[in-house]
Amino acid sequence: MRRAIVLLLAAASMAGAQSPVRVCEQHRHYGRIEEARKCYEALTSSTSAYLRAEGFWGLEMYQEANNQFKAAVAMAPENADYRVRWGRLFYERWNRPDAENLFKEALGIKPDHPGALLGLAMALSEGFDAKAVEFAEKALKADPKLLEARELLAKLAVEDVNFDKARKEAEKALAISPEALDAMAVLATLDVLADKSPQEWFEKIAKVNPVYAEGYAYTAHSLILNRRYEDAIQYFEEALKKNPRYWAAHSELGITYMRLGREKLAREHLELAYENGFKDPATVNSLRLMDSYKNYETFRKGEAILRLHKKEADLLKLYFEPEMLRALSAYEKKYKVKLQGPVQLEVYPDHEDFAVRTMGMPGLGALGVTFGNIVAMDSPSGRKPGSFHWASTMWHELSHVYVLAATNHRVPRWFTEGMAVHEETAVSPEWGDRLDPVSLKAVKDRKLLPVTQLDRGFIRPSYPMQVIVSYFQAGKICDYITGRWGFQKILDMMHDFAKNTPTETVIRKNLGLEPEQFDKEFLAWLDKQLATPLERFEEWQKKMRGMAAAVKEGRVDDIIKVGLEIRDWYPDYVEHGSAYEYLANAYLAKGDRKSAVDEFERYAKAGGRDPSSLKKLAELQADLGRPKDAIATLDRLNYIYPVADPEMHRKMGELALGQGQIKVAVREFEAVLASKPLDPAASHYELAQALVKANEMDAARDHVISALEVAPGYRPAQKLLLELTSQKEKR
Repeated sequence: MRRAIVLLLAAASMAGAQSPVRVCEQHRHYGRIEEARKCYEALTSSTSAYLRAEGFWGLEMYQEANNQFKAAVAMAPENADYRVRWGRLFYERWNRPDAENLFKEALGIKPDHPGALLGLAMALSEGFDAKAVEFAEKALKADPKLLEARELLAKLAVEDVNFDKARKEAEKALAISPEALDAMAVLATLDVLADKSPQEWFEKIAKVNPVYAEGYAYTAHSLILNRRYEDAIQYFEEALKKNPRYWAAHSELGITYMRLGREKLAREHLELAYENGFKDPATVNSLRLMDSYKNYETFRKGEAILRLHKKEADLLKLYFEPEMLRALSAYEKKYKVKLQGPVQLEVYPDHEDFAVRTMGMPGLGALGVTFGNIVAMDSPSGRKPGSFHWASTMWHELSHVYVLAATNHRVPRWFTEGMAVHEETAVSPEWGDRLDPVSLKAVKDRKLLPVTQLDRGFIRPSYPMQVIVSYFQAGKICDYITGRWGFQKILDMMHDFAKNTPTETVIRKNLGLEPEQFDKEFLAWLDKQLATPLERFEEWQKKMRGMAAAVKEGRVDDIIKVGLEIRDWYPDYVEHGSAYEYLANAYLAKGDRKSAVDEFERYAKAGGRDPSSLKKLAELQADLGRPKDAIATLDRLNYIYPVADPEMHRKMGELALGQGQIKVAVREFEAVLASKPLDPAASHYELAQALVKANEMDAARDHVISALEVAPGYRPAQKLLLELTSQKEKR
């Protein structure tokens, strides 16, 4: 081994006094795997703890490398370089917090350390943080020839869909080093994203490093960020041909297969990565999620496949399946698209399971996510009651399925998200997210992005909540286009996006406006739409605080006076403590049930979702002799929070039965049973009564028998069974 170290140092001397680590890195850069292995192995016997750390790291002996870095830093606490390299080890092994701490410690020693600045940029880029660009630029200012920083800027520009900048940054990297592999991978990726052949660049990469799998894997990753999941697979496969031991590519390919519903292939690649020590959170959590699939039931009807957790499948199927079929039918006609294959919708009662589906993806992804024909979303049981309109989310995500299919997955993010937001309120004005204060303030402060740059608001927000503002803006743009030019223009734009046509060209061709003029006219329209809340927002805030104080102190007349004054200044505000609810409850306190109902109805039509307020409204409507309205109100709740409330379903079933809405009554009594009520015998009996009305006598008899199995002495069920038996004998 001593001879190996002597040879290594001699090689370093011959290479122009390069450091021993640099010699090893050069072997790896050129794909000389065996030489690199021997080089790193020699480093592990060095008298320097730092060199031993680098050696173990190069041999993928990560714990040993960590121990040696710890020793190196202890012996030289003022050495910023050691902390940076130790931080890079943590970053590579998915420990971002410790990596960032080490980079910051290095900057504490040397404030302009280019490697530390680069390390922070890399760590921040993992979360699509806008500061990643800032730190990469700082690193280049400290060292203009820092190749990795220039390549990182190129990659960040690709993520931002700023392809011109990405190309320029990659070319600058090649000017620093004509053998910059990642810069060439960026240029290959830009060609792929533009539907051009990348062969020239991959051939150049192969001349430098014939086993460089990372280039193909980077292209695949970029395709995923652009929602081209099928296209990504072939590039991951090319990466693995270059290097079958590239565990990161196995993991990401496995996750891609999982996203597309190919679970056997997904498990093969994920387990291979895991068994070989690649245990990043995405790999571990994806395998755990797949293990949990045994707790789910799968239902298929027509082109709709539903995956529901067993604990709530019987209940949710009653609502999700017909709504999904309704959406698929509506979108096929509206978008004039026939999908290739069925659509699978996965519904997760545990938000953390759903979050696994969105790991590594930009944007909000808070409620649902779409991968081709596979859609995943939260269950209403996984969210706070009233915070989530599951049907609105379902229509949002299923819109993506059709828009992605119609555009061959080449649609800009702003358009597909905008259409999905637009479709939520197109189904019903009560659905979709309301105008929130953050978006209202962004309009007022002129923070909306030009349409040609709107994708960046989803991917790398430059201020808090910009992602939410971008969803709002994109939805309003699609509302504006539809209202001014008609829905056919939307379809025409989709056809152009399918040809990979950029936004500016699509706007010019289909709307006859330059993008800048479009932005100007759109903002004028939006200002007019929001004129009252924009003008009154600060005053509304002030008076709402006063109204809340009046509620707390029980000053009913003041609540009504202020509420009537300000309610329509910001009609979209239906969050907890809205003017509608304050007014309704004040009227109830005065015994004015009719006025209370009026306010609660305004609240519901404005998109209010609080279950207690809606149930209160339904009760008042029923008491005032308006059972059909009460049924409609309770049905609103079914689209918001149909779980854990058998009494709500029973009430709706009784009202529906009384109004001759027999199918609705049957569904609601089925929902009571599926909600695991305290009195299952009575619930089976109630469902049997509804089934008799529906003339489903055999099913009614089955439920009567089920009631008697639970409570043999239950006299109403005994009587109904006798009647059904008598009728059957007469038939």
